Amino acid sequence: MIGVCIAGATGWAGRALVDGVLAADDLVLRSAVARSAGGMDLGVALGRSEIGVQVHASVDAALDGVDVMVDYTSHASVKANALAAIERGVAVVIGASGPTAADYAEIDAAARRRGVGVISSGNFSLTAAMAQAAAVLVAPYLPRAEIIDYASATKPDAPSGTSRELAERLAIIRRPVVDLPIGETDGMRAARGAGIAGVQVHSVRLPSFSVSTEVIFGLPDERLTIRHDAGSSAAPYVAGTLLAVRRVVGRVGLTRGLDTLLLEGR
Repeated sequence: MIGVCIAGATGWAGRALVDGVLAADDLVLRSAVARSAGGMDLGVALGRSEIGVQVHASVDAALDGVDVMVDYTSHASVKANALAAIERGVAVVIGASGPTAADYAEIDAAARRRGVGVISSGNFSLTAAMAQAAAVLVAPYLPRAEIIDYASATKPDAPSGTSRELAERLAIIRRPVVDLPIGETDGMRAARGAGIAGVQVHSVRLPSFSVSTEVIFGLPDERLTIRHDAGSSAAPYVAGTLLAVRRVVGRVGLTRGLDTLLLEGR
């Protein structure tokens, strides 16, 4: 049995993941982290009956008997949480948005020092992973690409973790071509989006969106668009997250992208 701690267990994605872990025959939910519910039974914190799982206010207090910590907190705390777990020799699955490429380099180095694994994905949806795999497949042949990132009006971070990860992955494969350098743009240069590893990313924040990511590749007189749209529930992220929980045990260092995990050995 793999002992699991869920950080952000009372949040939108965390609630769905709690049910996924509880239903799994090979996983056991040891603890949870939620600052607003510290000291409570997790079931009570979720508005249910007691389930015998304590909620802690911090990651450090929640890691006894834990093999894997899953983080679905926020961009403000995910890096510190991951490093705290790694220091305790606990493997980590990161589903929260926010860490930069430099943050992930630090997390990877810490995980290698401690001999533990970390799996991170900007989106643990299986269909989102396939969309990213498709973009990675065509990137060597279509060097002109930009990303449009759609999310709800109240999403605090921009771009989404899905779009940031995709931009960084594309740049590793082949730095995108920009025919007119952004610095030479007339008018408001900010209208050209944010440059992430040389890829322009445009974030749209409006009601009715959950998370949608669109990458547009262009050639003269033709375009290829790859787009993923998420629904209003967190259910699509559960299967991919649990797959990562099972695969991270015994690994060393950082693996980025659910698509990387799914396509290993192929």
